[in-house]
Amino acid sequence: MQIAFRTHDLGVKGLQNAIQKARNCGISAVQLVAYKFMDEIKYAPNQLNAENAAAIGAALKQSGISVPLIGAYFNPVHSDKSKVANGIAVFKEYLQYCKALGCDIVGSETGSFNDDKWTYNPLNRTDQALQTVIETFGGLAAYARQYGAYVGMEGAAGHVCWNVATLKRAIDAINAGNIKVIFDIYNYLDASNYQNYLEILDEGITAFAGKIAVFHIKDCVFEDGKLKQVAVGKGIFDYYKLLGKIKAYDKNAVLVLEGTAGDDIVPAIEHITSIWRAV
Repeated sequence: MQIAFRTHDLGVKGLQNAIQKARNCGISAVQLVAYKFMDEIKYAPNQLNAENAAAIGAALKQSGISVPLIGAYFNPVHSDKSKVANGIAVFKEYLQYCKALGCDIVGSETGSFNDDKWTYNPLNRTDQALQTVIETFGGLAAYARQYGAYVGMEGAAGHVCWNVATLKRAIDAINAGNIKVIFDIYNYLDASNYQNYLEILDEGITAFAGKIAVFHIKDCVFEDGKLKQVAVGKGIFDYYKLLGKIKAYDKNAVLVLEGTAGDDIVPAIEHITSIWRAV
């Protein structure tokens, strides 16, 4: 098992500062989202090249930090087609240079017709929306093949691939060997189903067997009729059962503690590590 954190959850700016923070916290793996913690790299095309990608990758490797996932999230059904084009261009650039950065997979969620809000819209659950996702990610998978890279797809209740079954439909339709899954249990939950999170985990592990690249690990509470994300270990999830299921599926699973930051980082690592050893 490997525990990772998103680079922008480390709470610092700049590559060397992030590396130092990771060392201080005992972190040996990161989900790299360069444009969210490196001011010199914008969310736009032509930001990466062979030289700076190799420099970033080398600095992380020399510090003993691996990169199990690169984030280049974009909304493929955004109403502003220039934003869609920009997102696709950025994603392709990361595919081109991902191996230099120390990784072979670039991931994104599947978007929403609510544009930058990334929340539920009835149009998300139409065949037209799903077809757009299939065509977009199918094109990215084809592009990734020339670089020996993988495309990661992540579902979420408010997005086009809103449950396990819909994401599986998309992946089956794309029918590409270089599509992987970013599995986030919390993403699939709402007020109607949050108590069934372990069953949803079982469904996902069965549906995506052999395709799950990383598990996003979160925690939550249910307050005022809504789910609220909290740091790992501070919510309602039974991590003995949750991690037991993940470990039974893959004892070498990559767990990205997404959204756990600040003073919660080290306790969360200790919490997950101790339970993983026990299950």
